[in-house]
Amino acid sequence: IQLKSAQHVASAGPWLYQGKRLMAQTYQFETLEVQRNAEDPRVLEVALNRPEKLNAMNNQLFMELKQCLSTASTDPDVHCVLLHGGRARMFTCGLDLQSELAGGDGGGLLGGPEGGKLDVSRRALRMEKGISEYQAAISSLEGCCKPVVVALHSGVIGGGIDLACAADIRYCTEDTFFCIAEVNIGICADIGTLQRLPKIVGNDSTVRELALTGRRMKSAEAKNLGLVGEVFPDLAACVAASRKVCLEIASKSPIGVIGTKASLNYSRDHTVQEGLDHVRLWNVLHLQSEDVKRAVTATLSKKTPTFSRL
Repeated sequence: IQLKSAQHVASAGPWLYQGKRLMAQTYQFETLEVQRNAEDPRVLEVALNRPEKLNAMNNQLFMELKQCLSTASTDPDVHCVLLHGGRARMFTCGLDLQSELAGGDGGGLLGGPEGGKLDVSRRALRMEKGISEYQAAISSLEGCCKPVVVALHSGVIGGGIDLACAADIRYCTEDTFFCIAEVNIGICADIGTLQRLPKIVGNDSTVRELALTGRRMKSAEAKNLGLVGEVFPDLAACVAASRKVCLEIASKSPIGVIGTKASLNYSRDHTVQEGLDHVRLWNVLHLQSEDVKRAVTATLSKKTPTFSRL
């Protein structure tokens, strides 16, 4: 997978698309590599960037992930986000145990080396804040008003499943395996898997088995359960297919896309009638958007519509 450096991406631009200048929003991180798609810069491509640590998720990665997705959500020149594991041998090995639970120098849940010296109540209060921040980082994928497509490969362990479940569309490679590994190290998964996975796959028994045993689930089983939409032979094919979907989404009305994601997420967590009320209120406003006229006109004339930046 060809990736530009974060430094290059941060300094590049403004970009031209369909003769129009796009703003050069800054996406410069150490644990993420970010670039705009060469074919359509409205697609933001984000790669986890700790290959030497198998993309282990530490405090910095969580914080930068949240910052990146929050920025993308309000960036008027981003219409869709592609997330993948970059150059690492696997998507992620999960939580960085050394820095997050062993009192390493990276801060982490214990608040650094000094955190382990505190009494249990003070330590718990620090850990509660840390867990809350990590939950918010994972939820930033779901909270991003632009769709997030994730391309998974090899190991998707622990926090990797949290990430995948918070995305909108999930694809994986044939060699992908999923593991809710928290139970294997004596803890309960606490940043999204236990809350989102049951709603995605609709099989309570299998979810409980996976969470309580920590066994590996292969790609074919994940496809059968509905966790992933498609399985591809290798990472290159998986990323290519994910990129194609992102490009298709980016070509649609951004108003229509944002509204669709908002309605799907709201309806998932509310009754049918509440979901209908929500989308009705959305559409009484946004049906008046110029995007509707442009899309209808283009459809009737069999042309490709163009839409204003957000």
